[in-house]
Parts: sequence; structure tokens; C-alpha cells
Amino acid sequence: MATLTFPLNDGTSIPALAFGTGTALYNKDARDAVTTAITSGFVHLDGAQMYGNEDSLGDAIVASGKPRESLYITTKLTELKNGATVKSALQESLRKLKVDYVNLFLIHMPTHHEGRLKEVWKQMEEVKKEGLAKSIGVSNFRIKDFEEFLPEATIKPAVNQIEFHPYLLKASEQLLEYTTKLGIRTESYGGLTPIVRARGGPLDPVLAKIRERLEKTAGKPVSEGQVLSKWLLQKEIVVVTTSSKPERVKEYLDVPNLPDLSPEEVAEIESTGKKQHTRAFCQFLDK
Repeated sequence: MATLTFPLNDGTSIPALAFGTGTALYNKDARDAVTTAITSGFVHLDGAQMYGNEDSLGDAIVASGKPRESLYITTKLTELKNGATVKSALQESLRKLKVDYVNLFLIHMPTHHEGRLKEVWKQMEEVKKEGLAKSIGVSNFRIKDFEEFLPEATIKPAVNQIEFHPYLLKASEQLLEYTTKLGIRTESYGGLTPIVRARGGPLDPVLAKIRERLEKTAGKPVSEGQVLSKWLLQKEIVVVTTSSKPERVKEYLDVPNLPDLSPEEVAEIESTGKKQHTRAFCQFLDK
């Protein structure tokens, strides 16, 4: 099965489904979960210095025996302490991940680099030029964060990874309009929040109805999580998700094979999603 990819503004492409090592795997040994993900068919692995498990992610990458070029590896920069530079921090990540380069390197939080975004982005551009990261981008950035460094940037961020789902549609409208104009691809984490952390909301009956329709059309079981992921993929948003259950991992990977949501179903998800605001992570983004 060919991997679904989306183009990035730097001429590379990114696998549309990523297996994340944050949330449930935060500060935990990620080896078994990542091994399951790779064995099941995930090629895009999303890590971060802040998750505290780059070592075990690296162990799983090595144990998989997959050629380096067949995997797409992301990690993210945390706060720079004790004289560390972007390059020295990335080199430490590469050592833990046991690879020579990452495909995507993101600034994890703008709040980690208050007043220093211009300087930090300049250093991000350098590690890209040196080939230590094929693509560079950001995570959890607001319009004002982009405006702080973009005027002097020579390379635009390839992506902005944010919490994104229907209950954040209204709050994210201006940001998405801004990044789309600049050709910055959105990646979504926490995309299943409406069913995992916000049950009882207005989307519940809508997702249930669409799930039933997709089951009939596809002739196989479909979950509400798959409906949400399908909605994201149809918006050409990269989906970062995680699970330690092999059956759930396979379910995520099957989303591109499901029938498309109809324009009416997409419209209903979006109009209903706008009736509620729920942010599960990074509350500063609402300020």
C-alpha cells in the first residue's frame, strides 16, 4: 500500500499519518510501541526532546532494520539551557535517535524562546543548510509568533504542528488562513480530543451517524476516531496520533483507504464543531 504524502513548501513531502511518542508515551520507554507502529506500517515517527524518550525511539528505529531513507523522523527542540545551541541540541537528539539526520525538526514551543525567536530560527536555518534536518518548522505557534521572526527569515517553516480538531475550528480559523497563505502545512496532534477528552459534546451524534454510513459503504467496521482522522486528511492536514494497541495502530493506518466523507458530512462536522471550544493542551494558545 503506497503511503499517502503531502507536499511541503521546501520541495520535500511528508507522510500524512505520523505515530507520535508524546502524550501516552511521555517520559516512558517507547520502544515496544514504536516497534508495533513500524511493523504495522507507520513510516513517519514523531518525537521530541521534551518527551524524554528519544533513546528508546532510536532503539526501535535500529531494531526495525528499516533503511534510514524509508523512515520519516521528526523531533522537536525544547528550551536551550547551559549555553546549548540549536545545533548542539539537535546533535544530542541525533545521538539518541541513532541517525545522521532528521527529516523534520521543529521549535516545540514559542514560549521556550521568549524574545529570541529570530536568533533561534536563524540557527534552525543553519542546521537545515548543514543537512542535519531536511526540513524545519514550528509547533504551537500563533500568528504573533510567526510575525516575530518571519520578516528576517530566509527559509519559511515547512509546518506548524498544533492541537487541531473540530472543537478548535473557530479558534484556529485566522491562524490556518495565515499559514495556508504562506504555504505552511498544518500538522494536527490531539485530533481525537472530541471523543477522547470531550465526550458529551454536540459532535457525538454527528460522528456516530457518519461512522454508520461509512461502515455501510466500506463494508467493514469503522470507528469515530477514523471519522475524525479522515476529516483531517481531507483537509490535507498531517495527523499525529498514538496508541500502544496493535489493533488501534492498524485502524489509524487504514484511514486513507476508507471512503471519503461527503461535502455535506464535512460541512456538518465543521458547523457542529464550531458550537463548542475545547483545548486539551497548551492553553496559552487561547491568549
